[in-house]
Amino acid sequence: MSELPQSLPKSVSARDDDLPERVVAAMRRHGSPGYPRAFEVWYAHLSGEMPAISMAMTSLLAGSEGRIGVGDIDMLYERFIGTERLAKQAERTSLQVLGEIDALMALIDQALNSSQRYHGQLCAMSDDVPPAADRQKLREWVEAIVLSTREEVTRKTQLESQLRDSSNEIRNLREALETTRAEALTDPLTGLANRRHFEEMLQKSIDQATLRREPFALVMADIDFFKNFNDAHGHLTGDQVLRLVARTMKDKFKDKAIITRFGGEEFAVILPESDIVAGKFGAETVRQALLTRELIKRSTNENLGRITISLGVAGYRRGDTASSLVERADQALMQAKRDGRNRTVTEDALDSAAARVA
Repeated sequence: MSELPQSLPKSVSARDDDLPERVVAAMRRHGSPGYPRAFEVWYAHLSGEMPAISMAMTSLLAGSEGRIGVGDIDMLYERFIGTERLAKQAERTSLQVLGEIDALMALIDQALNSSQRYHGQLCAMSDDVPPAADRQKLREWVEAIVLSTREEVTRKTQLESQLRDSSNEIRNLREALETTRAEALTDPLTGLANRRHFEEMLQKSIDQATLRREPFALVMADIDFFKNFNDAHGHLTGDQVLRLVARTMKDKFKDKAIITRFGGEEFAVILPESDIVAGKFGAETVRQALLTRELIKRSTNENLGRITISLGVAGYRRGDTASSLVERADQALMQAKRDGRNRTVTEDALDSAAARVA
């Protein structure tokens, strides 16, 4: 059974002194991976600070006989902790942008008021030009115009400097917002798109394919025996495996491909303007490329052998939803695993097998 807190703590100081020890004990009891992200997820769960993550954790534990794996931890972190942090960061930056815009508008109003005052002074002075014969008054009149103009030039120079600073600050904040959005759509471990980005792009691809009647393929991939590898060599080496697969996909799939870490050791790739044949060719290119690459453990320089992956390929069909397309690609992936792993299976093969059975 999962451990839910009896009540939510009112503040950081109200947390139990033994909470870190309880977190470590719970991680061991439930077979959780021990890297920092996992500790953070368990800490959020047991502290009661995030009831949503506690509910999700309870559900996962109930459905997996009390065991929590790498994929579960990554999903919980990305769904709750990472998303909340990025949302707060984006909110703070947005408020700063709004503040800078308000300041900028105030500077513009100040510039307009200054120009209106200067225009009014010139108009008033032009209506009161002294006669040319009165040299003293004429000199005083000219000096007044020069002084007023100098004051206006000084004000304009100061305002230009303030406007320039404010404009630069808004530009910096806009870049910060763009960076925050990019982080919200990127898996931090592999640098690939994350599942949220995948879901956005898959729906966009379906909409475009429906409108333009263009094909596209979806590839689902899973690293073979990743859990066993993780348990045998540790999570840092497991992270190295994930990066190797991600790097190979980037190298071998064409530029337009949208490569995603779908969750845990599973990847999803959207291939625009590709049918099933092209999708299988791309999948096989990645699979065979991995067979030529040996993994070396960085800490010991130990040769850990080769990594294999299983892949399933489905093509967009008119009327498809995101769920139906992912389901077919995932079924093809499951068939690849049933057939012995380290292979690519297309949805056509599933259709053929079903026809033979019938």
